[in-house]
Amino acid sequence: MKVAWIGLGNMGTPMAANLVRAGHQVVGFDLVEGARARAAGLGVIVATGAAQAVADAEVVFTMLPAGRFVRSALLDPGGVLDHLAPGSVVVDSSTIDIATARELHEQVTARGFRFLDAPVSGGVFGAEAGKLTFMVGGSDETLALVADVIDAMAGRVFHAGGPGSGQSAKLANNMMLAINTAGLAEGAVLAQRLGLDARTFYDIATVSSGDSWPLRNWYPVPGVVETAAVNRDFDGGFAVTLMSKDLGLALQAGRETATDLPLAEQVMGQLASLIELGWGGKDTASLVKLVDGSLGPAASSDSEDNR
Repeated sequence: MKVAWIGLGNMGTPMAANLVRAGHQVVGFDLVEGARARAAGLGVIVATGAAQAVADAEVVFTMLPAGRFVRSALLDPGGVLDHLAPGSVVVDSSTIDIATARELHEQVTARGFRFLDAPVSGGVFGAEAGKLTFMVGGSDETLALVADVIDAMAGRVFHAGGPGSGQSAKLANNMMLAINTAGLAEGAVLAQRLGLDARTFYDIATVSSGDSWPLRNWYPVPGVVETAAVNRDFDGGFAVTLMSKDLGLALQAGRETATDLPLAEQVMGQLASLIELGWGGKDTASLVKLVDGSLGPAASSDSEDNR
């Protein structure tokens, strides 16, 4: 298929590259020159603007930092919808607020296009491996039209329900991820201070009731898990600012549904502390620095957002 990709950040570029490897023609655009250059090196045809990117596209993916950017890219005068062929499918894989996702379903379909909210989980490594989990909101019919394209980037695809359901699943999932990561930080530090070997404790926990996705992928002690950002001074990975954004959206959903979320509130405060101390661009597993008391000024990080 002819695919347009808007937003070539840390997530968008490897996802688009997997579509190229699967044989799709992918034309992408990003405001950041470095992002465009990386995508071009992976076979993505780089456009000079969003209008050029979506010309003749059958499906458009957006992967942007916040709902306001997605809305602007799609709906602003001269934006994506003004240059897209009628009947084309728009898939937003950003993590945004549920209300904006539902609004986009209404606005995009009202103009004769199809829309899915389809955020992903799995991080940069999942994006590079083509093993992301897609959580999709929208109609069965629309999902069937782009199932082959999504499959080229996915390990699993879940149709969560109607408009906004993909974002609902993603926000609840990332809230759990944030809480689990905070618990992992405390457990890892406590294990060390009790004299346990980090690798031995990791091996025990991964086959015991303390197992979790962040434990297996983000264990915050150097040399235990190869993919963990602790091995790179917490550069790259899932930035604190983005986790804070996602957790804030989950807390907003909690307020709107009269759901008390005290653990999420506590972790939100910890993330705010990291941001205040200059660690906003570092990986979320740097929560361990608050627990072990070793937090100092963050070293410069060239990590981008996980769009």
